[in-house]
Amino acid sequence: MANHSSVRQRTSLGGGSLDEARRRVVFPLDYANLDEARAAATRIAPSIGVLKVGLELFVREGPRAVEIGKSLGLDVFLDLKLHDIPETVARAVAGAAALGVRYLTVHAAGGAEMLRRAANEAARSQDMILLAVTVLTSLDDGDLVAQGVQGSASEHVVRLAQLARGAGVHGFVASPHEVPALREALGPGELIVTPGIRLAPGAGSTQGDDQKRIATPSAAISAGADLLVVGRPIRDATDPLATARSIVQEIAHTLHPPRP
Repeated sequence: MANHSSVRQRTSLGGGSLDEARRRVVFPLDYANLDEARAAATRIAPSIGVLKVGLELFVREGPRAVEIGKSLGLDVFLDLKLHDIPETVARAVAGAAALGVRYLTVHAAGGAEMLRRAANEAARSQDMILLAVTVLTSLDDGDLVAQGVQGSASEHVVRLAQLARGAGVHGFVASPHEVPALREALGPGELIVTPGIRLAPGAGSTQGDDQKRIATPSAAISAGADLLVVGRPIRDATDPLATARSIVQEIAHTLHPPRP
C-alpha cells in the first residue's frame, strides 16, 4: 500500500514555476454531454493539469468521459464520492482503477471499514490515488448542527480526515478554510485537494452560488493546498483559456514569489 510520504510524490507537483502551477489546476467537466465537455477540455488543456469527471457527466456518458482526459494527456479525477457498503465500494474502486483514472473520491463519512476496503483496492493500482471527501463546500456550521454534528465544520473535517488516514487513505478533499487545520493535524506529507475556488472581487468572481466555504487560488495555495478545483470561474468566463492562464500565473506567483 502507498504510504503517506509517496502520495504527494506521485502527483508530480514539482518542476518549473508555471508548469508546477499548471499541474495543480483541476478543471471539472460539468457539462451536459460528451461533445460540450470535449470541446471545453480541448480549449483549456494547455493551462490545466487535471480534468475532473463528476456525477452529471459520468452518469450520462460513462467511461467515455474519462477518455477525454486521456486523449489530451491529462490526469483524470473521477469524482463519484462513493458512499455505500464496503463490498460495493471496493468493487467500484476496482472498476475505476481499470479505467486508468488518477484520482477517485470516496466519502470519509462511509466509515472505517468502507475506507479500509477502498484503500486496499486502490493500492493494487500503481497510479490511482484515493481521496476522502470530508465536508462538502455547500455546507457550513449551521448545516452540520442540523445534521446533529458536534463542533465546527473545521473540527469535523479534521475528525473525518483522521478517520480516513487511519484506514489507509492519504488524500483528502476539503474547503480552503480547513487546509491549515488539516496540515497541522496530518502533517506535510498528505495530499489536500480544495474545491470552492473563486477569483478575487473584480477578477470575475462568482457570487451567491451554492458553495459557502470558498477562497481565491492564492489563499488556498498559501494555506497549504496541493490541487485546486476551479470550475465556474473558468467555465463561465468570457475567455476560459485566458482565465485559466491567469489562475496558473497567480498560483506560480504564490508558490515562488519574486525576490524584492
